[in-house]
Amino acid sequence: MKLIRYIKKHKRKSVVFGILLIVYAFCLPTELFKDPTATVITSKNMELLGAQIATDGQWRFPHNDSIPEKFKTCIIQFEDEYFYEHPGFNPISIFKALKDNISSGEVKRGGSTLTQQVIRLSRKGQARTYLEKIKEIVLATRLELRDSKSEILAYYASNAPFGGNVVGLDAASWRYFNRDAHQLSWAESATLAVLPNAPSLIYPGKNQERLLAKRNRLLKKLLDNGIIDDLTYQLSISEALPQKPYALPQIAPHLLQKVAQSHRGERIQTTLDTKLQERINHVVKNQYNILKQNEIHNAAVLVLNVHTREVMAYVGNTPTDKAHQKDVDIIDKPRSTGSILKPFLYASMLDAGDLLPNTLVADIPSQFGSYNPENFNKDYDGVVPASRALSRSLNVPAVRMLQDFGLDRFHQYLKQLKLKDLKYNANHYGLSLILGGAESNLWDLCKSYASLSSTLNHFSETSSEYYTNEFVEPTFIASESVDFGTTSTDKTLFDAASIYLTYESLKKVNRPEGDESWEFFDDSKQIAWKTGTSFGFRDAWAIGTTKDYVVGVWVGNADGEGRPGLVGVQTAAPILFDVFDILPHSDWFAKPYDEMQEVNICSKSGHRASPVCDDVEPKFIQNSGLKTEPCPYHILAHVDPTETYQVNSSCEDLNAIKHTSWFVLSPLKAHYYKSKNPFYKPLPKLRLDCVGEVQETINFIYPKRNNSIFLPKDFNGETNDLILKIAHSKPETQVYWYLDETYVGSTKDIHELAIIPKKGKHIITVVDAFGNETKREISISE
Repeated sequence: MKLIRYIKKHKRKSVVFGILLIVYAFCLPTELFKDPTATVITSKNMELLGAQIATDGQWRFPHNDSIPEKFKTCIIQFEDEYFYEHPGFNPISIFKALKDNISSGEVKRGGSTLTQQVIRLSRKGQARTYLEKIKEIVLATRLELRDSKSEILAYYASNAPFGGNVVGLDAASWRYFNRDAHQLSWAESATLAVLPNAPSLIYPGKNQERLLAKRNRLLKKLLDNGIIDDLTYQLSISEALPQKPYALPQIAPHLLQKVAQSHRGERIQTTLDTKLQERINHVVKNQYNILKQNEIHNAAVLVLNVHTREVMAYVGNTPTDKAHQKDVDIIDKPRSTGSILKPFLYASMLDAGDLLPNTLVADIPSQFGSYNPENFNKDYDGVVPASRALSRSLNVPAVRMLQDFGLDRFHQYLKQLKLKDLKYNANHYGLSLILGGAESNLWDLCKSYASLSSTLNHFSETSSEYYTNEFVEPTFIASESVDFGTTSTDKTLFDAASIYLTYESLKKVNRPEGDESWEFFDDSKQIAWKTGTSFGFRDAWAIGTTKDYVVGVWVGNADGEGRPGLVGVQTAAPILFDVFDILPHSDWFAKPYDEMQEVNICSKSGHRASPVCDDVEPKFIQNSGLKTEPCPYHILAHVDPTETYQVNSSCEDLNAIKHTSWFVLSPLKAHYYKSKNPFYKPLPKLRLDCVGEVQETINFIYPKRNNSIFLPKDFNGETNDLILKIAHSKPETQVYWYLDETYVGSTKDIHELAIIPKKGKHIITVVDAFGNETKREISISE
């Protein structure tokens, strides 16, 4: 009641007081400091990985609420002993400072508390006048009412100047002592505590004597106040001062670039493992020193944790120079895929039930319109098990498999992998899609392999269920966790059995030179891995996975220059296995029995065994593989007792006819198959005294269909011969050759013929003694 009566009696005073109270309440800005800060990244255990300077050119780390006890003690003892007692200003200190300044006729001391210094730092550029001092006192008291003492100290530690372009304790501790502020000694903490007092006059490398004297006076005060003991004091004053600033750590510079794109000026805790990152940096540096001798300057490595999908290591490039784009982060850049997509085709065909793991696929000279794929070694096997074609990375079987499976169909599988650089429709890429006709990046490819591995792990862990969001983006930010969705009995993309069987094949890929005998050692790591080499030797890939980790490696030149020897198994694979040697050992994937069936498989063809197959073994295949056809390669042959001729009842007693299973290939496949399989026995010919229909087949080996041929000249200027070559089901048959209906020769047993046709288009005709005929059109250029 008295207050109300007083307000009514003194209305003007009350209004003025009220206005002043409102002004006081709102005089302090909500955000004291708006200066740009450096982008800082730390490891999973908060170790500094790197920092990018603030946009104003200052090393100013983002605000940090955590202040080391040693520095807290030192700064209070040096700047403001009564910090925890005063309300924001210290009247006694102000009185003493005013007295000294008046007696000396100049400003010799300020008497400011740490709270006042925080206000002064936030009001940068203000002249140091008595009026400004009054404003600081008012704002300091307001700050004391709003924030705690710890928060005020944090403001000071994060924004105090430490000389040069170093602002804040965190930046100063790294620039001057090359370590985190929490690891500083008493001497180091004392050094940093005295620096903000006159940062333009005293800092490491300048006025060392004055800096040393100020530091030691502070240490003596700590001794006198019983904060440190005599031994600590003696050891502390013997410590040398820093002479010049250190460069900040740059352990993951390319990840720092990536973080700065979306989190500029922030302190981000990443998922990286510092020790692993440093060791992989060392591996990359060693390999770079070897590769640059062949003018190969760039490489990138990515390591993912399969279970959490966290990035464990991120090496965006080699420590090359600016002329060779050392600052370019290769990990997310599109590059030609080479053969790295082949496992996805193999898994797709298994998943769709179009293939069994060891089904024979053709490996013969092939032409698809104007597209003429070749194996890396220019050789052919005739037929080869699909799993072996994958582990050996044979090109021709891969293209033929893609044609059989369907280009659009495979393209749909790849789209579900969310490869962002696969931007065009299937027809744009054509069959070359499987040999590097498309582009992708290391991030997306590693993500895809991690998703496949995680699918297998989850299937085993959840009693044969899948997760709905298995193909999730990895993360390098520790505060983020991936969401795999909910469990479901429906597969996400590939079923677990198809993935497992794909990995079983990839486990058998030939390792780099010097590591070939890995499987003979009990503790050797089982790794499913694949290499890739792009056309023109521009990109070399190696990606591998275990149950726990995915490692991806790219090697090449950032500007796309190709180099001889830039091959996946020679340049990328050694880095891959060096990285896996650093990682902990992983067990192999559990076999997903619930997605598999045990059936009898023909050992020679890899198909489900037919009643005719003579060599059968039980194998686990994917459930969808039950719809594949039985073995088409084995027939029941009727031969004489010596198995030299085919016979029938027209020429042999029924009791003497031997009925045996026979593995039969077409002539062209058999031609190449025999060179690698000397025990292959072609189907015997029908004995001459037997009556029966015999069909002979002729296949061109060279030239290929619609082939345009250039005939080079030798050193004498003479045009080289064109060698024509066919395969005949009965090589001993006489074969007659015609060029544009003109007879040019005949062959027997070995069906090769040399001719020199004129420039232009020609038709080659081949006729055997039985009247069988085949033709091939060619175009000759000079």
